[in-house]
Amino acid sequence: MVLAVFAGLPGVGKTTLAQQVGAALPAVVLAVDTVDSALRTYDVRDPGLAAYGVVAALAETQLTLGHSVIIDAVNPVRAVRQLWTDLAERLDVPLRVVEVVCGDDEELRRRLEAGGAGAAGQPAAYEPYLGPRVVVDTHLAKDPVPPVVNYLRP
Repeated sequence: MVLAVFAGLPGVGKTTLAQQVGAALPAVVLAVDTVDSALRTYDVRDPGLAAYGVVAALAETQLTLGHSVIIDAVNPVRAVRQLWTDLAERLDVPLRVVEVVCGDDEELRRRLEAGGAGAAGQPAAYEPYLGPRVVVDTHLAKDPVPPVVNYLRP
């Protein structure tokens, strides 16, 4: 069992990679964008941190049931990243971070213009990720799923 956090800017390919890795592990994939969008449907104007809190609560339930969990979220700042660290420590499960990037600016722009890049758009700030993690460039990686699966397996 593992708590895996897929982080990175909108449009880099987090959701696609998280879904593929979730199917291969297997793991429950929880997307903050899905919760953010649902909250907005019910007139919550700026879900922000609340969407992360809902996903953290759902992740805790799944981990308690013995399921591996993948968090699919931008995770732009230390405050939201701390949710996952605290959860992993509280439940005594390994935390693994997969930072997803797209090393080609034109490709990233194309993905964003195609409209499949999350509910909330670009974050106001994105702090550099510090600490242990695997960085996956979805523009360069031919088949990133097997190495990510190997990294996540305890």
